[in-house]
Amino acid sequence: MHYQTTPSWGCYMATTAAVEDPVERIERLAAENAVVIFSISTCCMCHAIKRLFCGMGVNPTVHELDEDPRGGEMEKALMTLLGTSSAVPVVFIGGKLVGAMDRVMASHISGTLVPLLKDAGALWL
Repeated sequence: MHYQTTPSWGCYMATTAAVEDPVERIERLAAENAVVIFSISTCCMCHAIKRLFCGMGVNPTVHELDEDPRGGEMEKALMTLLGTSSAVPVVFIGGKLVGAMDRVMASHISGTLVPLLKDAGALWL
């Protein structure tokens, strides 16, 4: 797994710079890698979804919201995108929102997850 953290110097950037909207930031981060998971480091469901992808041979990029200074804003934006009160884990494949744990597991069980991963270039089987 590849974990993304915000560099410590980011907190000291000039305040005159425009602050990126949380939804735009999520979309940008989701588009940077084939599989992106927004997670909280102590969440058991987040751990399970990360293990699922690693077990399939996929190397997801993981953004731990509790380790990001703007993670709370991103968590609220993810809840809005999903239309739920639980924001994590949230999975993007090929820059497109797949959804939370229930949607990912439903895709895996129905056999549609592997083709999504292949199309995104995350799986070569």
